[in-house]
Amino acid sequence: MTIMSRIKSTYQRLTETTGLITIDLSQLFLRLLAAKVFLSSGLTKWNGLFQFNEEKYDLFMYEFFCPEPIREGALLLCNPETLDYEEGATIVSIIKAFALTAGVMEVLLPVLLIAGLFTRFAAIGLLAMTLFIQLAVFPEWSHWWNPAAWWAVTLLAIVATGPGRLSLDRLFGLDTGNRV
Repeated sequence: MTIMSRIKSTYQRLTETTGLITIDLSQLFLRLLAAKVFLSSGLTKWNGLFQFNEEKYDLFMYEFFCPEPIREGALLLCNPETLDYEEGATIVSIIKAFALTAGVMEVLLPVLLIAGLFTRFAAIGLLAMTLFIQLAVFPEWSHWWNPAAWWAVTLLAIVATGPGRLSLDRLFGLDTGNRV
């Protein structure tokens, strides 16, 4: 065995060992990182257990779907001339239902990520939320690069690599990890 082949073999063993030691912690930290962002946002939408913060309806109605000034390319659901909604409009009920659903999902999916239960499903759900926020609410490059790209990459890594051994998915045999 030449010196070069020994160095190569030693390096390969070190990198394999390092990967085995760090992969589970990396997957746990990815889950916690993604969960923190969405859970922090989700908890602001509640005043207590099953008590939705009704002030958040205005956030969805005016800041997200009827902003002033109008964001180019964003989904505009109000009257663009008055920047308001018609009295009794169905779209207001839809936006309120959407706000409530977002509030539930922003709590439920991060909790699943933290526990590592149905992890890939939770990550896909949060990834869909990230893409919706980016494409419909804040369709700007500045929002993409910070923070949406970070959320997307973190969630994609979770979907691709799975929850890791430090998860309920692994404990219950729901996700056996990737076999490459």
